[in-house]
Amino acid sequence: MATLFIADLHLQTEEPAITAGFLRFLAGEARRADALYILGDLFEAWIGDDDPNPLHQQIAAAIKSLVDSGVPCYFIHGNRDFLVGKRFAKQSGMTLLPEEQRLELYGRPVLILHGDTLCTDDAGYQAFRAKVHTPWIQKLFLMLPLFIRQKIAARMRADSKAANRHKSMEIMDVNDQAVVDVMEKHHVQWLIHGHTHRPDVHTLTANGEPAFRVVLGAWHVEGSMVKVTAQDVELIAFPF
Repeated sequence: MATLFIADLHLQTEEPAITAGFLRFLAGEARRADALYILGDLFEAWIGDDDPNPLHQQIAAAIKSLVDSGVPCYFIHGNRDFLVGKRFAKQSGMTLLPEEQRLELYGRPVLILHGDTLCTDDAGYQAFRAKVHTPWIQKLFLMLPLFIRQKIAARMRADSKAANRHKSMEIMDVNDQAVVDVMEKHHVQWLIHGHTHRPDVHTLTANGEPAFRVVLGAWHVEGSMVKVTAQDVELIAFPF
């Protein structure tokens, strides 16, 4: 058996091929897993569990079907869908996890997170992240009428894209010391995350020993998953 990890699908009605690929994944590969972990940015945007978008209900039903089949599903919030709440979690059967979660997988300690907290060189983004994760700001936003939230979210996405065009790829990638720090904090030699859209397996040193950082790819033109078994940790790309 195996435990599967995915991230950065950025599901939206404008990208039906990605949605179709994810639904096939849930009905196929995921059904044979011990568990499925979604490490953030499942959706391109999330403005509240009360959003009646039919796509959200379709995805919730598909994940619930997977969970009902006996495969538990866990979710860590991303920078795009950090407002996914208890209502959607209940509808989908997912278990919401904190932003950093240490797992014991087949005798191997593994740390999982979305990955944006590791990009500490991007001071502008980290300041923005701190602001939108303030509880009272989130509560105030969710009290606004849906159409206003939609306008705010669209404006924020446009501003983010404009800002990122002027940032170097190095600034938007993880900070090496931040990676070591979080791995040593949780006493692990394996880290799995998404966010940067740069799928790869990196070697480093943490806790005075060889360590590995596995980065999931975004589902732009193909799927991406990490498959952890008792024998191996594999980064796998596959067609939708």
